[in-house]
Amino acid sequence: MADPMDTSEPGSSSSGYPSSASAVKDPLKTIPKSPVVILMIGMAGSGKSTFMHRMVVRLQSQKKRVYTVNLDPAVRNLAYPVNVDIRDTVNYKEVMKHFGLGPNGGIMTSLNLFATKFDQVLELLDKRAKNLDYVLIDTPGQIEVFNWSASGQIICDALAVSYPTVVCYVVDTARCSKPVTFMSNMLYACSILYKTKLPFVVAFNKIDVMPHEFLKEWMGDFEKLGDALSRETSYVASLARSMSLAMEEFYANLRSVGVSAVTGAGCEDFESAIGDACQEFHTSYVPFLLEQRRDMEEKRQAAVDEQVKKFEKSLNKAKRGPEDDLDELERDVRDFSIEERD
Repeated sequence: MADPMDTSEPGSSSSGYPSSASAVKDPLKTIPKSPVVILMIGMAGSGKSTFMHRMVVRLQSQKKRVYTVNLDPAVRNLAYPVNVDIRDTVNYKEVMKHFGLGPNGGIMTSLNLFATKFDQVLELLDKRAKNLDYVLIDTPGQIEVFNWSASGQIICDALAVSYPTVVCYVVDTARCSKPVTFMSNMLYACSILYKTKLPFVVAFNKIDVMPHEFLKEWMGDFEKLGDALSRETSYVASLARSMSLAMEEFYANLRSVGVSAVTGAGCEDFESAIGDACQEFHTSYVPFLLEQRRDMEEKRQAAVDEQVKKFEKSLNKAKRGPEDDLDELERDVRDFSIEERD
């Protein structure tokens, strides 16, 4: 009789990894149960990186094996240990200088450049996958840089066809005290879910500063949110009222938890939500991948090729620095490799 607790996919070993007999089969049918990839997305100041640190410490204290990736090229200091860091590969300031870009443009271009070689990150993960439980990925605080640029799609698709992947949207609870700001954050959440099409968890952070129960009420009761919006008089409040009804169905299927990156409160609930999201990945997302895999791979490769062409075109036009520096940057664009930290 089959073990009811055995959740491994058909054609895989009990550990969830493909057996030698199934190695030649469609890899999407043998996506392992671990490691679980968690993409951390959140606005600047939401406490996203601090929450990353909290989860790394917590999971390691539980003897979980954790691997971390930093995708923010402009961050100065990180509180958690990093295994793969974009800053070791792409010099954000040099990219700004040679392409004549501002801060946001520099971050986007650096991330797009890194994404063209993201298969190297997957190779590093593949070598360690059997010894990992979680892969935590920190993204830039400029949400649009990751969510709406080519790099975000390349990275999400590459991860999703390899490992169970979940998106965590970190929200600053205190900043949602006004219903209009709350609606803005929920619209961001909706756009991220629409773009990534991955299982989704909203983490209302900083509950040590302000409890998040009122946000749960707004999400669960349209009338209570309407009452709060009725006290607002701006045009934006009127727009939010008209949109809040349409968002009800989105809220109904949204996993949300309250957490504190400082105290660790709510982390157990967050882990439970991640577990549910992983189950959804295997039951709902993998069948979608099986139907769309060829189209997704073609689009991903086309996006990579397009980014490389853009860099080469930009390099041909760039005349802002010494020729030697430009030649060095061009070599970096074409030939750079991604490596782990010791």
